[in-house]
Amino acid sequence: MHSNYRIDWEDLRFVLAVAETSSLAAAARSLGVNHTTVLRRVGAFEQKLGVRLFDRLPTGYTLTAGGEELLAVSRQMAETVTELERRLTGQDLRLEGSLRITTTDTLMASVLPSVLAAFRQRHPGVLLEVATANAFANLTHRDADVAVRPAMDPPETLVGRRISGIAFAIYAAPAYLQERGLEAGDDLAVTDERWIGLSDALAGSSVARWMRARLPGSASVLRCDSLVAAREAAAAGLGLVGLPCYLGERTPGLVRIGSPVAEMATALWILTHEDLRRTARVSAFTEFAGQALVKHRPLFEASQGQDAPRIP
Repeated sequence: MHSNYRIDWEDLRFVLAVAETSSLAAAARSLGVNHTTVLRRVGAFEQKLGVRLFDRLPTGYTLTAGGEELLAVSRQMAETVTELERRLTGQDLRLEGSLRITTTDTLMASVLPSVLAAFRQRHPGVLLEVATANAFANLTHRDADVAVRPAMDPPETLVGRRISGIAFAIYAAPAYLQERGLEAGDDLAVTDERWIGLSDALAGSSVARWMRARLPGSASVLRCDSLVAAREAAAAGLGLVGLPCYLGERTPGLVRIGSPVAEMATALWILTHEDLRRTARVSAFTEFAGQALVKHRPLFEASQGQDAPRIP
């Protein structure tokens, strides 16, 4: 290392991202920058240190021995910094500042915006930052403060409450039903129909698992990386789609076929990290949002359902 160079924590963030993803492109996505920025920052860091940290292989970026040593120390530093941030934030009793919420696009396309608007009206000093993603944000590393999202088994590192069950059902556009000579109450031979499939980004979802178990791979005429996008495709008449009832029931142009499919069911949770639960804005939001979302339980659980289709 050059004797007059002091390691910059921002530089280490770029190195850590590449080390953890083995890819410039993946590191860039996680950091919210373009891959040329990552390449430039890592290259400059190596030059300042006078050490090569990565071997550039066709399969990706692999750490050298020096890189492994730096990574071990960097991870310890990262854990120390994030733990300190959580503890300091957890002592913050002010109802002001930013609150980072991770949720899904389906909740943001249905019931959650009205809850956020009501909370913001009550607590105007809190800036809400909402991120929609298919996977849990890492609340341990402060990627978000609160998670409002479906899950069957939330991470054990988080604390919170189960709000409601979430029912899923099969939906289609009236034009599709007309084309196929079907009605909403008809028996549905699922393998004979066209389906809106889901991409790898949603492979772990309950809908994707059900589709893998019940449908041939050729059944999908289109694959989407978002249930909101799949909803739009179904509304255009491309095929059938499995959706959470809280989204499907409120979508003009879609008809539900029968009652919810039990194998797709999941649950809605509000979660945070143990160190943050007593932060004023976190506890205020989780309490407020919990009370507001519980009122939507009949919609989440599709309490007033039709008869279930007989699915062979």
